[in-house]
Amino acid sequence: MEWTECISKAISYIEDNITEELTIEDIADQAMISPFYFQKGFAMLCGFTVGEYIKKRRLTLAGSELVSTDWKIIDIALRYGYDSPDSFTKAFTRFHGATPTSVRKGETIIKAFAPLKIKLTLEGGYTMDYKIVKKEAFTVIGVSKVFKYEDAVSAVPGLWTEFYQTGKNQLISSQYGISIDEKMGSNEFEFMIADNYDPVREIPDGLTTRVIPGHTWAVFPCTGDSSQTIPDVHGKIFREWLPGCQDYEIAAGYHIEMYNDPSDYTNGTQDEKYYCEIWVPVRQK
Repeated sequence: MEWTECISKAISYIEDNITEELTIEDIADQAMISPFYFQKGFAMLCGFTVGEYIKKRRLTLAGSELVSTDWKIIDIALRYGYDSPDSFTKAFTRFHGATPTSVRKGETIIKAFAPLKIKLTLEGGYTMDYKIVKKEAFTVIGVSKVFKYEDAVSAVPGLWTEFYQTGKNQLISSQYGISIDEKMGSNEFEFMIADNYDPVREIPDGLTTRVIPGHTWAVFPCTGDSSQTIPDVHGKIFREWLPGCQDYEIAAGYHIEMYNDPSDYTNGTQDEKYYCEIWVPVRQK
C-alpha cells in the first residue's frame, strides 16, 4: 500500500469512528504501518498531530450539534470524549472562542475544521539525494527522556535546553538526535541526545548507553542552516520519497539525525555549508 493511500485509509477510519474511543494503534493498523512512523509521517504531511486532528474534528462536530440539535450540552460533551462539562467547556472555548452556552443561545458563531482529504498531485520532478547504507549495531551514550507523541514538538527542545544548561554537553558531544520506539506500538517514544560510546571510558552520572541495532538505512543529506534544512528534508521524505519509493519501506522504530560538529563551520549550525544527515531504517519491499 502506498504512503498516501495509507494516510487516506487512516483518516477515513478516524472519521467513521469519531465518536468512539480512538487509539493510535488502531488508527495506524488501518495504514498498515507502525504507530511510530505513522505519527511522524502524519505530522510531517499534515502540519499537526493525529491527536490534534481528532480533537479539532470532534470540537467542530460538537459545535454543529449545539447549533442544529436540542441535545443537552453534557450529552454532546460525553459523545465527543469529554468526561465533564468543565473539561468540555474549556476545550470548546479555546477552539471556538466562545462557550457552549453562548453558542447554544445563538450569541456567537462557531468555527469549522474540515476533514482532511489526501489528493495525489504531481510534485517534485527533482532528484532527491540519498544513499542506502548497511550499518552494524553500534552503541551510543547520552541523555534520554520519554515523551508522548502529542507533546513532542514543544517538549523535545526542552531536553536540548536542559542538556546545555546542566553542562552535559561538556561530557559528550551531541552527534546524534535519536528517536526510539522499539515496539512501534505505543503513545510514547524515547528521545536521546547522544554520542558514540567509548567502552574504555566510564559512564558519567546522568548518562546512559543504548545499543542501536544493525539495519539498512536510507541516509538523507542536509546541507545549510539546520533549522531550515532538517524540517525541509523531513517533509520531502514523507511527501515525496516514501510515496514514490518502489524498492524500500520503513523497517523499524528508529529515526536518527546525525550532526556534524558546528565548531567546524564559521556560522555553526546556521552556516550555508553546515552538514547533517537523517537516517531512516528500511527494508526491501
